[in-house]
Amino acid sequence: MTEKILILDFGSQYTQLIARAVREANIYCEIIPYHQKFSIDSGLKGIILSGSPFSVNDENAPEVEVSQFNAQLPVLGICYGAQMTAKLFGGKVDKSNKREYGRAFMEIKQKDAIFNLVSEKSQVWMSHSDSIKTLPAGFTILATTESIPIAAFKKDIDEGNPLYGFQFHPEVYHSTDGKQLIKNFLVDICKCSQNWTPASFVEETVARLKQEIGDKQVIMALSGGVDSTVAATLIAKAIGNRLHGIFVDNGLLRKDEYQQVLDTYNNIGLNVKGIDAKSLFYHELKDKTDPEAKRKVIGKLFIDVFQEESQKLTNISFLGQGTIYPDVIESVSVHGPSQTIKSHHNVGGLPDTMHLSLVEPLRYLFKDEVRKVGLELGIPADMINRHPFPGPGLAIRILGEVNAERVDLLQRADAIFINGLKSSGLYNKVWQAGTILLPVKSVGVMGDERTYEFTVALRAVTSVDGMTADWAHLPYEFLADISNEIINNVKGINRVVYDISSKPPATIEWE
Repeated sequence: MTEKILILDFGSQYTQLIARAVREANIYCEIIPYHQKFSIDSGLKGIILSGSPFSVNDENAPEVEVSQFNAQLPVLGICYGAQMTAKLFGGKVDKSNKREYGRAFMEIKQKDAIFNLVSEKSQVWMSHSDSIKTLPAGFTILATTESIPIAAFKKDIDEGNPLYGFQFHPEVYHSTDGKQLIKNFLVDICKCSQNWTPASFVEETVARLKQEIGDKQVIMALSGGVDSTVAATLIAKAIGNRLHGIFVDNGLLRKDEYQQVLDTYNNIGLNVKGIDAKSLFYHELKDKTDPEAKRKVIGKLFIDVFQEESQKLTNISFLGQGTIYPDVIESVSVHGPSQTIKSHHNVGGLPDTMHLSLVEPLRYLFKDEVRKVGLELGIPADMINRHPFPGPGLAIRILGEVNAERVDLLQRADAIFINGLKSSGLYNKVWQAGTILLPVKSVGVMGDERTYEFTVALRAVTSVDGMTADWAHLPYEFLADISNEIINNVKGINRVVYDISSKPPATIEWE
């Protein structure tokens, strides 16, 4: 049985970071809302209680029975989790004299396994308006900061399981030894063996898929993106050609991408059918200029094409999807028992009328973990490491009406930009890059001729997760070379600009 750490989420903005730190230690974990019931089995090694926007003294403050969990397992409370623990055991939590937010330096007062390899005066990150004023009887202060007399504590035990609390956030980047503190809890306190690796994930997932799917058939829409490709490869490893992949060319892919992706799928042994639906999409997009209208047209047509193809197959029982863990986490409310799945978590919003059971092999992986699993499966690195690409494709990088001529212009300009990034060693240094065709024509001079042609904007950003992004500071010489190459080789474009907007206030895509 796979070892597991459970993270009870009280609504903190940092909960996913706790999970990332646990996973980076090669230990499997799951995040669940604090109110969700769970069973304690031999694989569960410990519980972490997250932070929260609530105060433990609020009338409806979320609460769990920490003592019940701790009777069976080690527990670590972080920020709100620590304050709630202290209060439930009889300590006092009250408003701080001032809101404590930002860097502080932890002074270790008592040696403990939780501080193994942690430096003296380690920097930690505070974000709370309450403080633990007095600890319950039978608890000991482990560390303080300049303004926090109880920064870390533990329950004194002669027998039973360890119980720790941190008033700071070890999971955030600014806590310099934070990941070591979490690792110490996992390895030294919970005795986790750190054996959860991409190879072990593949082995366990393929075995589970064989059992889950049995002798049934699976249909899956593929986009050429990382998530759907890795998910399909895992399913195919379990059931072979009983996975039926459908890859739709909506005419809005990158230059030559349709054939390149089909060739890659063929080389890695996937059973995929390519559907050329370019003319259908162009016809329906005619005269559509509003971004949301374009998205709706593309989404509806995709469903129509996918359903039409699926009806040509018989005895299909499962729908494969590339859902990943952030999608799942964001869909579950910590403030109540309801669960709402966002529409974009389903490929193209596929309808319930298909009456298929979902199979989602990546449901508990973060994006970087999906990439590692993909490489473990032997999927080519250039496909695994591709930049994110919008679901509606180039339709939202063509401002205004979409047609075959404009798609061709944008594909050729974009290929020059992306290939230039790769050949210059810059591609893997940016999070995402692309070219936008603007509905703007301007005067230019080509030789002795005056031209009146389109403008394109180059966009490249650096980011960790896409939630915030800064414009990539690409070398001027590189931008000058790309501009010249586009204008000289793509007839119809005579001006190139570079977007230097950050997110926020701008977005990564223009539409």
